[in-house]
Parts: sequence; C-alpha cells; structure tokens
Amino acid sequence: MDDWQRELGPEDFEDDNVSSDDNSSKGGKKAKLPLVHPIMYAETPRETGFHRSTRVCLELIREALLHQRWQEAAEYMACYPQMLEDPNSGKGQDYKELIWRISTEILHHHPNSKLEDYNNIYERMKHSGVRHYLMICLEHSFHLMLNGHIQDAKRQLSAAESWRYGKESAAQNQKTKLIHAYKSLLDYIIWCDKKFTHSNDTEYADSADNQEMHNYFRQASVNLKEILKNPGVWDPFLLSYIEMLEFYEDHEEALKVLNDYAYDSSFPPNPNAHVYLYQYLKRNDASERKLMKVLKVLHVLVPSHELMLEYSSLLLQSEKKSDKQKALGVVLEMLDFACWRSNLDAWRLLKTNIQKLQLQEDWRDVISEKMAERKGWWPALHFTSFHASKDSQENPELKEVKASLTKLLCPDLTLKYTAGPVTSGERT
Repeated sequence: MDDWQRELGPEDFEDDNVSSDDNSSKGGKKAKLPLVHPIMYAETPRETGFHRSTRVCLELIREALLHQRWQEAAEYMACYPQMLEDPNSGKGQDYKELIWRISTEILHHHPNSKLEDYNNIYERMKHSGVRHYLMICLEHSFHLMLNGHIQDAKRQLSAAESWRYGKESAAQNQKTKLIHAYKSLLDYIIWCDKKFTHSNDTEYADSADNQEMHNYFRQASVNLKEILKNPGVWDPFLLSYIEMLEFYEDHEEALKVLNDYAYDSSFPPNPNAHVYLYQYLKRNDASERKLMKVLKVLHVLVPSHELMLEYSSLLLQSEKKSDKQKALGVVLEMLDFACWRSNLDAWRLLKTNIQKLQLQEDWRDVISEKMAERKGWWPALHFTSFHASKDSQENPELKEVKASLTKLLCPDLTLKYTAGPVTSGERT
C-alpha cells in the first residue's frame, strides 16, 4: 500500500474469459500501457478492411489529441469502439483500456463536455471488462466528487465495495482497500457538512441530525482506522480521522494514531507525519520537551523545513549550554539552502542565536567550529557584492542584519558584502 503509483497503475490486461486462477499463475507480470502498444498502430500481413479502418481511425485520434483538436478527436472516437466487436482480436483488454483512457481524456478537455457524458462513458466501460471495474468505479467517484456530487460518488464506491469476480487476486484486494478508504473519506466530507450545520444551528444539537452526524463518524472511522494500519503514505486520510477524533475529544486515540504513523518503522519515512504530530501536540499545549523531541526527528529528515525556525527557538529557550549550540547549528543548516537566503526571520534568528551565545566565554570557538566547513562556499552563497546590492534594493532591513553578522561568522575573511550602499559597477 505504500506505492500509490503501483496501486493505481495498470494491471495485466488479459482477456475477460481468463480466470483469476490463470492470472495468478502468470507471475503477476505487468503489461505496458496500451497507448504505446506498437501493434495497434502497425499494419499487419493479414490485416482486413475492418482492421485497417480501425487502425487508421486510431491514428487520426492520436493526431487530433497531439494537436489538441478535441472536437475532431471526439468525432473519430465515436467510431473507434467498434474495435471491441472484433471476435478475432486477442488484445480485448488492451483496447478496452485504450478506449477508457482516451475517452475520458477527450472529455476532460472538450469545451462542451457534460457530466452525463462522463457517466455514460464510465458506465459503458465498467461493464465492458470486469478487470477494470474497480479502477473505473474509483475514477468515476473522483470525478463526481470534484463536481460536488458527494452522494453519487459514495454510491459508486458502495457498488465497488460489494463487487466480486471469481477469486480475488492480490491486486484486487489492494484496490478494494483503496475503495474502502475513499468511501470513508466521503463519509468524512459528509460529516464535515453536518458539523458545519451543527455549529451554525443552535437547535441542531437536539435534533435527529446530530445522531446522523455521529453515524457518519462511526462509518468513516472504522475504515480509516483500518487503512492506517497498512504501511504507506495516507496523509489525507490521517488528517480526516484526527479531525474527527479531536472533535469528539478522543485525544488518547488521536495521539496513538499520530505516533504510530510517525514512528512505526514499517512505514516509509514521511516528514509530514512528524509535522502533523507536532501540530497536534502544540494545539494541545504539550511540553516544550515533547515538541523538541518531534522536531528533532523532522530536522534529520528535512533540515530546511520551515518548522526548524521553531525548533531553533525552542532550543534557544533551554537552559542547557549544548542546546544553545544546537540551536545555532539548526538555523545555520537552514541557511545552507538557497530557499532561505533572503528570509529575514531566519537571519534575525541567527543573530539572536549569536547574541545568546556571546554570553558564554567560548562563543567564538563555537561559531568557528560551526562555520569551519562553510567558509569555502558561504560567502559566495550569501555575502557577495551582488547580494549586498540586491538586499539594499529589495529588503534594507535584511541587508542590515546580514551586514552585522559578517565579521562574526567569517572574522578572518574580507567579504564584499558591505554595510553601506553598493553601486551597480561594484557587482561581481
């Protein structure tokens, strides 16, 4: 479950008459996407007039798509599905996949496409090949969801939940889990609508709708809790579940879920997991020690993350001498990345760090140690005359803060980043 592209990617495009037992014996080898299948475009020695016309039709569709002539592509596409009627074609699943993908692509871009057109295509393709049924249902529900038809999207996923075809393969089981997960996400969306009504209607709390809202919570939480047990990146599902748990003040369960998501070694490394845990702890007034523990792990994963400003500030408030030195290292590592080069808050925090360190006798040694490996490239990254001129024009306050730090950070170097204004002729 940790590879979304694999979960939602194409599977073996075998003929519908092949049983799932036969499918499992083939070792699960993946076929290439049908759009790049050369046989569909190439003339064959035994090509009939029917095959020739469908091949030329596909070539014309491809040409129209490449040049974004959507109306022309739609007209040709209306004829191409006759390929499915060919009893001699051994690539039935390939053609079904092709028709499904091209048809929806045309509808996405056609200026006159309507929801009914999408529904017709999805319903037709769902029943033309059972191997694609689950994924077409899921895609159909996405489209309905994006267009605000939440209940219709949920009905699509409910039908997919109960769908079975022979003995389910491992791939079908994985897709079924996704169906459960997204159906729960729809329950969460409906729950949010009920909650909004609840918060804006003083009589709502005493009505039967209040119980209905709680029912949607129970329906959503069952599958969301289950899906979060599978290793993977489940950020939208996690956030939905946590929001509902917080609303019902089940903080014990919320904290357990967040900790498992962040620290379970079977899950892939996910910086967002630690961000969500930190934000939850901060919302619930956790101790600074707990907050720093979470940010410490995030610092290892993403030293340039914006929360490192908060991590450095928390370390700076500590009474430990080592924490103050660590706070300096955290903000310096942020400034190692060009994305923070012109950030005033980061440079102000660096200045504050140095001012705090100056209360220690060995502050010069601490700074020298931190800057030893940076002397060769930091001046070119931050302290050239070009930077001085640019900062003077765009952010004079930043220029002032940086200029006050040059001698402290690089005392034995002559830098071209000066405190005064720099003319264009002095740029390097």
